[in-house]
Amino acid sequence: MKKYNLRYPFFSLPILILFLINSGSFAQTPELIMVASGTNTHLRGLSVVNDNVVWVSGSNGTVGRTLNAGKNWNWMTVKGFEKKEFRDIEAFDGKTAIIIAIDSPAYILKTNDGGETWKVVYENKTKGMFLDAMDFSDYANGLVVGDPIDNKIFLAFTTDNGSTWKELTSDTQRPKADSGEAFFAASGSNIRLYRDGNYYIASGGVRSRLITNTTAFPLPIIQGKENTGANSIDIFDNGNPVKASKRMIIVGGDFSNPSSTEKNCTYTTNGGKTWNTPKRPPHGYRSCVEYLSQKDIISCGINGIDYSMDGGKTWKWISKEGFHVCRIARNGSAVFLAGENGKVAKINFEN
Repeated sequence: MKKYNLRYPFFSLPILILFLINSGSFAQTPELIMVASGTNTHLRGLSVVNDNVVWVSGSNGTVGRTLNAGKNWNWMTVKGFEKKEFRDIEAFDGKTAIIIAIDSPAYILKTNDGGETWKVVYENKTKGMFLDAMDFSDYANGLVVGDPIDNKIFLAFTTDNGSTWKELTSDTQRPKADSGEAFFAASGSNIRLYRDGNYYIASGGVRSRLITNTTAFPLPIIQGKENTGANSIDIFDNGNPVKASKRMIIVGGDFSNPSSTEKNCTYTTNGGKTWNTPKRPPHGYRSCVEYLSQKDIISCGINGIDYSMDGGKTWKWISKEGFHVCRIARNGSAVFLAGENGKVAKINFEN
């Protein structure tokens, strides 16, 4: 769905097109390859620019970057933000990236020199302020979502590649939140933004809904407690970053009960008119989900990684290694994951 480059790389890689046509999926037995671990940070932000350039962000003011697909990493602690958690990151190349520091005071920072220096481009000291995730529809335009303030969902946007941010303030621009509804800063993937200006946000907590520019409706995801609800949404757009397709998938669950499969995944093929429950769901609470193709989907959580080859109908537990976030390259075919203790891995689909 997003981006300045075609998100799904097989539209620009003929070899991968042939592979998908011949096999019908990315791989029968994806292999997990660890490329980093042992750093004193819990990673929830992940941005895969291409097959080589990957950025991650996490606790203790930590940001990591590789320019060679994980062979070497540059780990950095952002000066003055050593105790902050950077729950989401959006990178555009090997030099330019944006991070959000979640709670009050909440900050958005940007680097143009590969992380050597960071500039505060947004600050909010409002009591209860908590930034959860952001997404960009192209190089210039982005949107960040935060927990409700005064019963209104917090939203701020940029039109200059994150150099400046403007809050949406009018009642018509800020959707009203239901009681007990908020957003999980679990993987930076509960918001999707398109070039036509439409956004899609999955909420959680006591209430779990899909919220758009024009409407909001309840999701068939477990809810009712602060620990429950939707954590992540993805939309298969067939390489079209302008307008969302009708094929969407949402995951979540109860993160206080990581092994529970109760209402932890739902998907639609008609834009949300009807929702489907998987015949065999992911094997527990899942904090992130990502389309790799129309049928191939990956999802991860505390107790492992699941993989679907039939559009979300059935899921296979391919690893019990826990991760918070998974992403496919915006311009390429690489799939990376990130999690606890500076752990970063990639998936090999060629075995």
